[in-house]
Amino acid sequence: MIDPGLCPPKGFEENLEWRKRAIAAGRDPEAASLLRRACSEDPVFWFDGFAMTWDPRRDPSLLPFVLYPFQEEAVRRIDDCIGKSDLVISKSRDMGASWCLLGTFLWRWLFRNGQSFLLVSRNEDYVDKIGNPKSLFWKLDYILKHLPTWMKPRMERAKLRLTNLDNGSTIDGESTTGDVARGDRRTAIALDEFAAFETEAGYRALASTRDATRSRIFNSTPAGTGNAFADIAQNGAIPHLRMHWSIHPIKAEGLYTRDGRQRSPWYDRECERCVSPVEVAQELDIDFAASQSVFFDSAKLGQCIVKTRLPDHRGEVSDCQFIEIAGGAMAIWFHPNADGFPPPSDYAVGADIATGTGASNSCMSVVDRRTGQKVAEWVSPTHRPDQMALVAHEICLWFRGDDRSPAYMIHEAAGPGRIFGDVLLERGFRNFYMRPVEGTLSKQITQRIGWIPSRETKVALFGSYRKALFLGEFVNPSRDAIEEAREFVYTSAGIEHVRSLNAQDPSGARLNHGDRVTADALACLGIASRPTFRVETSSGPEAGSMAWRRDQAARKALHGGLRW
Repeated sequence: MIDPGLCPPKGFEENLEWRKRAIAAGRDPEAASLLRRACSEDPVFWFDGFAMTWDPRRDPSLLPFVLYPFQEEAVRRIDDCIGKSDLVISKSRDMGASWCLLGTFLWRWLFRNGQSFLLVSRNEDYVDKIGNPKSLFWKLDYILKHLPTWMKPRMERAKLRLTNLDNGSTIDGESTTGDVARGDRRTAIALDEFAAFETEAGYRALASTRDATRSRIFNSTPAGTGNAFADIAQNGAIPHLRMHWSIHPIKAEGLYTRDGRQRSPWYDRECERCVSPVEVAQELDIDFAASQSVFFDSAKLGQCIVKTRLPDHRGEVSDCQFIEIAGGAMAIWFHPNADGFPPPSDYAVGADIATGTGASNSCMSVVDRRTGQKVAEWVSPTHRPDQMALVAHEICLWFRGDDRSPAYMIHEAAGPGRIFGDVLLERGFRNFYMRPVEGTLSKQITQRIGWIPSRETKVALFGSYRKALFLGEFVNPSRDAIEEAREFVYTSAGIEHVRSLNAQDPSGARLNHGDRVTADALACLGIASRPTFRVETSSGPEAGSMAWRRDQAARKALHGGLRW
């Protein structure tokens, strides 16, 4: 145990004076042995007493690496997790997190036998490039260069590799150009600025490093929610260290609160220097959702959240009846009338159709066109488009209008939506949204059913829904649907949900993928648009026909042989 009276002082001048005495004393072999032993017992003692850091904004730029209290905690948390667990470090910019992480690895490289570390960044220049202070090995070299001679081991330095010849410990580097650490074995792996990795590379790194070590340390400022760092940071099973600017003693001077947000004079100045609220969220606030160019204003969505409520009933619709089932795919925000039907009105159904493989949800949203109230929501990750069409037909028949016609259907007609539409047509359904002629300013309507997504049509669709939602013209009681809206962002391709931007997303349909929002936006389109023609709608194909036999077989397969 180190005598506290021998610990390096924190004050700048006092610390420099202590270091001079310690370095001079280390010329004596016995004193050097005692100092090395003290360093090996406590990483904070080693940082405060011998590690140096670099800050070109200061004069001189070479500075003693004296840890602030929050950095002491970070170093101890990093050291404690090595060999035991993963660790997520989410941070504001300029908190010294990378230096703390690298210094802890280097401390173990110096004083522990047989350690094997791997440093990973998004490209090789950020891992190891001579003369580039952004590279991870440059920082290691800088600390090593300024250690006392009597503390340095015999070592070898090669490209992307640092070897301690005295104790066999190594630090290696890789970029994400391949499967990082695939088949490797490491004491710990550091993935620096993990949110900046290319999206697919980030998910590949998660998969390839999992079996290589017990300890992956993910260090980054946030960059939105559609990436591997956001997913791992939101995994409650993984320890999380949050290094927010408000715990930095200099940045937090004059700390105060305004509108529920912590601020300080330093923070106010930095906000003025940022070019956008997205930059503030990313560089300062550790706000994952706001650290992207969001389409739906977060504050206004918060106002919508307050108005959400639990559904009145859950279940399924079968044979024009609502059957109450706990955990059913359909939620309704009303009480059926004495005859078991929705209140008389005029309804529209928006449908977003997935493949039914579980990769994303298929959704339907039902809105009362007269009041703008969303009254029902149906969600399933496992219904194929043809199966979903049968369910949709039942829902449209149940939500009949005052004129007894089925509810107005607006569905996404591309991809699996083509099968969905064909099955509805085969069943005699005709009350469809008919898309307008593309590329014209007229209101001329084609004879093609359904909505087709493109950059322009998505901007128009979601823009109209956003306006209606925030003006109260579309009232959405579904908390899940409002939460999903938080992750729609502007991209070079237009408007996208963050989880649709990568093919490696492992989270599955039971997490937020934005499918409810598309269904809501299509239902909202149904408030303003009107079908241009309406054909007498049958309840299904003629009994005994080939279409009728196929329909009966599909119903039996969907419902385990039970008649609807």
